[in-house]
Amino acid sequence: MAVDYAVIVVYLAGMLAMGWWGMRRAKSKSEFLVAGRRLGPWMYSGTMAAIVLGGASTIGGVGLGYQYGLSGAWMVLTIGLGLLALSVFFSARIARLKVYTVSEMLDLRYGGGRAGVISGVVMWAYTLMLAVTSTIAYATIFDVLFDVNRTVAIILGGTIVVAYSTLGGMWSITITDMVQFVVKTIGVLLLLLPIAVVKAGGFSEMKAKLPTEYFDPLGIGGETIFTYVLIYTFGMLIGQDIWQRVFTARGDRTARWGGTVAGTYCLVYAVAGAVIGTAAKVMYPKLPSADAAFATIVKDELPVGVRGLVLAAALAAVMSTSSGALIACATVANNDIWSRLRGAVTRQAGDGGDERDEVRGNRAFILIMGVAVIVIAIALNDVVEALTVAYNLLVGGLLVPILGGLLWRRGTAAGALAAVAVGGVTVIGLMGAYGILANQPIYYGLLASLAVYVAVSLATKPTDPAVLAAWRERLAGRGADEDPATPDPDRVSV
Repeated sequence: MAVDYAVIVVYLAGMLAMGWWGMRRAKSKSEFLVAGRRLGPWMYSGTMAAIVLGGASTIGGVGLGYQYGLSGAWMVLTIGLGLLALSVFFSARIARLKVYTVSEMLDLRYGGGRAGVISGVVMWAYTLMLAVTSTIAYATIFDVLFDVNRTVAIILGGTIVVAYSTLGGMWSITITDMVQFVVKTIGVLLLLLPIAVVKAGGFSEMKAKLPTEYFDPLGIGGETIFTYVLIYTFGMLIGQDIWQRVFTARGDRTARWGGTVAGTYCLVYAVAGAVIGTAAKVMYPKLPSADAAFATIVKDELPVGVRGLVLAAALAAVMSTSSGALIACATVANNDIWSRLRGAVTRQAGDGGDERDEVRGNRAFILIMGVAVIVIAIALNDVVEALTVAYNLLVGGLLVPILGGLLWRRGTAAGALAAVAVGGVTVIGLMGAYGILANQPIYYGLLASLAVYVAVSLATKPTDPAVLAAWRERLAGRGADEDPATPDPDRVSV
């Protein structure tokens, strides 16, 4: 294991080095939070794929393959489909807005700040729990690597992510995510996938030893697939962690085509995880937990050195999601909640504030939120329930007002506010009645949010024409005075 340990230690040291490099690069709010909005297609695609394919997609995706066979790919497939939909239909318009948070977009679209304040609280809760669940995943990986207890593993992994995220912000996270993307591609797709299939005897042997339902594309169940679409596909359309990566694109074409490449990569990754899990079922038919399939096959079947690289790939998957969720959580906490409480909402760079003070403020919030995430992760046990609550609140409360604002001109601030409140309350209430893992809360929460949004919008005065005119200007890429001297070489119309 000495070689494996060396691979992991070098990888972790490299992450910290990238944080130091990012600190020297991030001198303004735009550089710190959205990498100066300058990422080209290659870096944008890699970092977008890295953030959406986290521990749940890697360890959990293999576990679903172990439990359900090839249909276990559906969870990650719906993530990829959501990223494709975001990239093709919405990303260009989102990138043109030149904002930092989803709540700022709601303020621009509806006017005022009421919908933005409440949406900021909901989005903060979602990103916080996403960061927590990603941090908990360190326990599984470090237990395999170093045989350390859960608390030490969470502190070790969490501290590294908090350190490089705090130092360099989005620049550090972008560079580390590119490294993580390459490591995941080599470790999971190019090494673990073929080795697992060969060790299982090939596809013919897998088919001979497993029930036929393991090779049924819909074996996991239609209702489960539908729920995945509602939670993950729609969640990809509206999450702050995803939008903040869209904000890093240097132009329309980068956002659209780079995101399309990342979404397609997710589809390949989904199938690979399910195949690896299916192979693990052949080799280890009686594991105590499906989620143990990834660690077991890596530990027992891979040669020295390769094992370290694949475990580094799993670590990379967790770190990329964790760091993306952390900076999103801190950005929302600072820009949408704290600044509003202080009565000093900052919507654009260059509004007279000191850039260095803004960078220090955002850096402090990443540190504070990072410590909170580590503490909550140590105290929390049920990862699945925490993640379900986060996504139910996000989709049930924010999907309708966000997409409504992008697609329906008649939507109003009152309608958006009512949709957030009613959708969120309905989801929370029904989770208490039916159980956190039940499907009904998200079904009825979305229906209630949509009904209230339409009814209240039609019953209230239309949005001020001046607000809509300013909104259309921003959607066209005009009206934002951030980085005015930086040309957009690849803007195209949508």
